[in-house]
Amino acid sequence: MYFVKRLALLFPLLLVISLLAFLLVRLAPGGPFDRERQPASPEIERQIQAKYHLDEPKWQQYLRFLGDLAHGDLGPSLKYRNHTVNDLIAQALPVSLALGGLAFGVALGVGIPLGCVTAVRRGQWPDYAGSLAAILMVCVPGFVVAPLLIMGFALHWRLLPVALWASPAHVILPVIALGLFFAGRIARLMREGMLNTLQAEFITTARAKGLSENAILLRHAFRLAVLPVVSYSGPLLADLLTGSFVIENIFQIPGLGVFLVNGSLNRDYPTVVGLVLLYAALLIVLNLLVDFAYVLLDRRVRLQ
Repeated sequence: MYFVKRLALLFPLLLVISLLAFLLVRLAPGGPFDRERQPASPEIERQIQAKYHLDEPKWQQYLRFLGDLAHGDLGPSLKYRNHTVNDLIAQALPVSLALGGLAFGVALGVGIPLGCVTAVRRGQWPDYAGSLAAILMVCVPGFVVAPLLIMGFALHWRLLPVALWASPAHVILPVIALGLFFAGRIARLMREGMLNTLQAEFITTARAKGLSENAILLRHAFRLAVLPVVSYSGPLLADLLTGSFVIENIFQIPGLGVFLVNGSLNRDYPTVVGLVLLYAALLIVLNLLVDFAYVLLDRRVRLQ
């Protein structure tokens, strides 16, 4: 019942988000056709406004938007002519899914082992070295790591391409730049979770029974220690799957982030609102999946 109630709240919440996004993007100064090369005559400008229904009152525009949304239509893009927002999402979402999924794998593959090692070797040199590495990954954002990777591996050693998204070699640098930042956070969460779990009474009992350290860590401690990482993975995965705006722009990757940035700069109202709704829906659904994973991993959790 809990998950059914959460799903029932999904649509009212998305409705509120759509209204806020619809209003806020229109409150920004400027309009979608202000950057045209040739200034249009008043008559042509009125025709353009009428074509996209921008001459209607805001409440009427919003009702029209909801009517189209009910049929799965997010409307036409005002910047990318002859393209709808659905076309842009269909084109960019697979790219952002690939980038985000691979970066998520890097974050987990680096962060979880690093957190476990620093917790198990607490107070020893692996703990100090691993904790320092995790702090550096957290403190140095992707927009700093990305140019350094480009300068080293692309320009100096010429081992990898600089930008674009055309071959497996193009994937390596943006995935590393995006994944390492989140790997540091996961490592810190995993370390704290493992330290707290190793101090629990059932771990002491397991050791008293003569179980090996590897069995204690893998069979008993890891399942509870990973819960903070699971909780963080919901919003993290939503953020990664919708694309990193900065990383996609640095490496010129044709993902959702590029369209959202360009849409915001050019006041492309339908594109911005459509992508905000997509991000919100992913965030809500993934957080719901995280709650469900909690039930599977921790039997003490009982959701009424």
